[in-house]
Amino acid sequence: MHNLSVIQEFPSDFIFGVATSSYQIEGNKNGDCGLSIWDDFARKKLNGIDGKEACRHLDFFKEDIKLIKDAGFKSYRFSFSWPRLFPEKNQKLNNLGLDFYNRLLDEIHKQELEPYPTLYHWDLPIRFQDQGGWTNKDTAKYFSDFALFIAEHFSDRYNKIATINEPWCVSWLSHYLGEHAPGIKDLRSAAQAMHNILYAHGLAVTALKSISSSEVGIVLNNEYASPINDDPNNIDAANLFDAIYNRWFSDAIFLGKYPEIALEVLGKYLPSEFRDDLKIISTPIDWLGLNYYTRSLIKNYKSNDGINYECLRGDLKKTDMDWEFYPQGLGYFIERIHNEYNKKIPIYITENGMANKDFLNEKNEIIDLDRIEYFDLHLKEVLKCLNKGIPIKGYFAWSLMDNYEWSFGYEKRFGMVYVDYQSFKRIPKKSYYEFQKYLCV
Repeated sequence: MHNLSVIQEFPSDFIFGVATSSYQIEGNKNGDCGLSIWDDFARKKLNGIDGKEACRHLDFFKEDIKLIKDAGFKSYRFSFSWPRLFPEKNQKLNNLGLDFYNRLLDEIHKQELEPYPTLYHWDLPIRFQDQGGWTNKDTAKYFSDFALFIAEHFSDRYNKIATINEPWCVSWLSHYLGEHAPGIKDLRSAAQAMHNILYAHGLAVTALKSISSSEVGIVLNNEYASPINDDPNNIDAANLFDAIYNRWFSDAIFLGKYPEIALEVLGKYLPSEFRDDLKIISTPIDWLGLNYYTRSLIKNYKSNDGINYECLRGDLKKTDMDWEFYPQGLGYFIERIHNEYNKKIPIYITENGMANKDFLNEKNEIIDLDRIEYFDLHLKEVLKCLNKGIPIKGYFAWSLMDNYEWSFGYEKRFGMVYVDYQSFKRIPKKSYYEFQKYLCV
């Protein structure tokens, strides 16, 4: 049976934290929050199952922050909601939103936790989608203004901030696969969004640094690509998947270029000035966040648009998302970032965790042993890399509590704390107590 005793082997200055995001937990029907693309997507595609209630973190944030503190975590990664702060117009501030984040940050500091805010975790105000959303380059400029606002109002209370969470999800998952808001399935839109979200990041880095000396990073999600066999066509397919999913973003940020095999398919959809934009996109960052969950088995698939791969699952142990346990992929990406891109950049594992079929037993407990195993295996990979001298500075478990899991609504539970969506009662799971056992020594 797995436990989290590996935590005791990490250095004393290594940061353990938890992560959430605004739309998934806050509840946007209160506090004069505006509508985002997720409200529209939920209405059209998810039978209206949206984030109006979520976990009602807006009401319970003090209790939630106390849960983080009591488990022994030292930091809290959260995101600012753009539509909460600017619900209707770009310059019309919602004072209730401003007040909420002031109180949230005050509470984080009161509990002696370190805040790790993210500017954008997918809840784009709906007004921008009416003008093309992330396919419109102007959205990046509006985002830069939002970054300036955040730095002006809050940078005295955070030391590190991320610009974008998971640009692959913002662009490819949402504009090519259509599985996330705004639910578009179009290669041209995907390519434009892939570029513009990175351009937004670059502009935001400059904006944040013009106001504050706080350290700026970005959070990339990486997924390991295993060719289904050693057929050269399947190896080529895996390389294309890797170029689009992973290298597109890391190459642009660290090297100021896009991978050639991805450009062969996507380049014709990019703006003529994209190479000039890459100079802005590759503005140096101070740290990198890495989100990792699983691998895909990749098979060659001849398509009409040149995206010649399909993603399959293997026979490894799986989570409730049907994602395989593949911890060695996390070690692979940590080493790749360090060895191929930047040997000095501090790396934070900003999300790692699993959905589990959690339920209350007769003792009103949730015994999530598979989640403990998942954390144990991945923390051991992190420790291996740390022992190789790679500057990994922290690990944030996803997630503090069960929440709105995007296109899956409330079906999938990623939390270390169980949420009863009728009463909104929080019930810590065994995984929560397992972290507590070793963090509170």
